Amino acid sequence: MSKNHVRKTTLSFRTEEHHNLASNKAGKISMVPFRTGPCFIVALLLALVITTDSYAASFKKSPRLLVFSKTAGFRHDCIPVARLAMIKLGQENGFAVDTTEDASVFNEKDLKRYAAVLFLNTTGNVLNDEQQAAMEKYIHNGGGYMGIHAATDTEYEWPWYNKLAGAWFTSHPKQQQATLLVVDRNNDATRHLQEKWSRWDEWYNFKDLNPDVHVLIKIDESSYEGGKNGDNHPMSWYHDFEGGRAFYTELGHTKESYADPVYLQHVLGGLRYAMNLKAKK
Repeated sequence: MSKNHVRKTTLSFRTEEHHNLASNKAGKISMVPFRTGPCFIVALLLALVITTDSYAASFKKSPRLLVFSKTAGFRHDCIPVARLAMIKLGQENGFAVDTTEDASVFNEKDLKRYAAVLFLNTTGNVLNDEQQAAMEKYIHNGGGYMGIHAATDTEYEWPWYNKLAGAWFTSHPKQQQATLLVVDRNNDATRHLQEKWSRWDEWYNFKDLNPDVHVLIKIDESSYEGGKNGDNHPMSWYHDFEGGRAFYTELGHTKESYADPVYLQHVLGGLRYAMNLKAKK
């Protein structure tokens, strides 16, 4: 049946005596009278309403995530597998996922469809002035934002975005193993982690860090070469921001990340916060 075509059924009731089929002891079919009075009709109507409501509820729309991966600078080769990983996370956890690199979706009407927008390794200036205004209004109206890795290498001429994302990228050393310090394990994005997490990735140095974010993970600069933020070098954080929610993780440069269940559980926790979803028990 097509979405726009709904079959309508009209029920008519008569209150005079009707006959029903029943079996007697001899196994023969006989006619047994019964009466459909007002009480019977009310009960039947209530049952019909309950059934209809249950049927409609089964088609209730799932929360929706927009994955945005437009690049105007360096392009990460992990983006295709990362998009597929986000779709799979949605399928396994009860939310729908749309992926795009078309910035025209950043308008008030289209953004209303989404519980959150994920900036997936975006780089450079990816939104024009009107699209930026639509994104700001979306957050002010309670929308969610999540940034992965190069999302902080994005929109350097838009100060509001710096506050939303929580920092701007400034440099990175070569990819290498490093030790992450999980400073808050009471969060869906970190609950599954130990206090120390050894991981291979590309480690960003940051500038213009927002002091109002809640940090979940820091990096131990003594565990690798090239860190420039010192003892306070955050790698993942979140904050309520101007009516909405924002979550960022620096992790996610490599293709291998998007096949790593530990990393994907971290991302899922961030998405749940950004989308305002409760974790499944």
